[in-house]
Amino acid sequence: MDGRPSGPSRAQALRFWLKLGFISFGGPAGQIAVMHEELVERRRWISENRFLHALNYCMVLPGPEAQQLATYIGWLMHRTWGGIVAGVLFVLPSLFILIALSWVYMAWGQVPVIAGIFFGLKPAVTALVLHAAWRIGSRALKNAWLWAMAAASFVAIFTWHVPFPLIVLLAGLLGFFGGRWRPEVFRGGGGHGAAKASCGPAVIDDDTPTPAHARFSWARVRRVVIVFAGLWGAAFGVLTLACGWDAVLTQMAWFFTKAALLTFGGAYAVLPYVYQGAVEQFGWVTAPQMIDGLALGETTPGPLIMVVSFVGFVGGWSKALFGPESLLLAGAVAASVVTFFTFLPSFYFILLGGPFIESTHGKLQFTAPLTAITAAVVGVILNLALFFAYHVLWPQGLGGRFEWGAAAIGLAAALALFRFKRGVIQVVLGSGLAGLALQQLL
Repeated sequence: MDGRPSGPSRAQALRFWLKLGFISFGGPAGQIAVMHEELVERRRWISENRFLHALNYCMVLPGPEAQQLATYIGWLMHRTWGGIVAGVLFVLPSLFILIALSWVYMAWGQVPVIAGIFFGLKPAVTALVLHAAWRIGSRALKNAWLWAMAAASFVAIFTWHVPFPLIVLLAGLLGFFGGRWRPEVFRGGGGHGAAKASCGPAVIDDDTPTPAHARFSWARVRRVVIVFAGLWGAAFGVLTLACGWDAVLTQMAWFFTKAALLTFGGAYAVLPYVYQGAVEQFGWVTAPQMIDGLALGETTPGPLIMVVSFVGFVGGWSKALFGPESLLLAGAVAASVVTFFTFLPSFYFILLGGPFIESTHGKLQFTAPLTAITAAVVGVILNLALFFAYHVLWPQGLGGRFEWGAAAIGLAAALALFRFKRGVIQVVLGSGLAGLALQQLL
């Protein structure tokens, strides 16, 4: 067994987090797998148990768990600035790429070649959302009670159009009280199993003392709360004073702050809430544009929740915030505002709660609310899949024509995902090419 490696310098860590920002494809599972391979197995910067301990904490937080995990490990190794660098670089490449792709989409989306590609992407996204519901459900719905919660959430949002935040709140309360009355029903939560065999001594090993900056203190809690409340308040106050409360940028900042606090269960879970606000309430994007944005999010590195940056770009462009001559600037500014307010809470949760988590290297407790919320999220995601399928297969409504070509591509994408276990990138790219070929033939 090799000896304990030397700790990474700030420059080495910076290079790694930047590299990770460009290769973090495959959704949270793929991103976490890459970090595990690089940080635990190859570089041995952190031990298996400490890695899983941090991951379990990130799993019970709202927000993108892979980005929060990078923030946590960066903070543990190099204090607050290490966490900020790791978390920002996990997101920044994706933001720049999405701004560029969104610009191409809005400026040339009606060009036949690009329109053909998106014709194939839409049914692929429908299959991906359905696959997400199955994947989360197969892991989370361990008994009849949780199945019933998933069914109830589906009925609530599909039949009665209950707002997504209310579903999350009710499910969390049910899990909290149900975990006390029937703990066996809600056991499981966000665990990731036992640790594998040790890969050798790590820089941050199982027995490594908690570094001074990661020790819990109430003084530190107060500082973190004051700093982040000040950051959020200053940014939101500037927008409100400069643009007004009813302005698009201000409403985006307020809406996506709330969305950031509701992303239990991953990006697919919060998409119905984003749809309700961005499409139905504010009209920043249309339903077809929402599907296209999810397709772009699937093909770029970074968290899937980065689809909100697309929503911001399209909203800023469509509303011509700075006049018809500055559409690209409007879209880029709106995307940046949305990204800032979506990810700021993630840094807050890690820097606030990290010291408490480091004080106990045991299994996290109180996961029953997460278990209940995850079960409810399955029903919400299934509703989203049906919503997408309706708009893809009947783009002009039930009275219009049925898109047989889209149905064929969607079926092929579903078979690739469910039967042949193909990756997201392969499915998305293959569907885009199939849509282009089909449009050329028609």
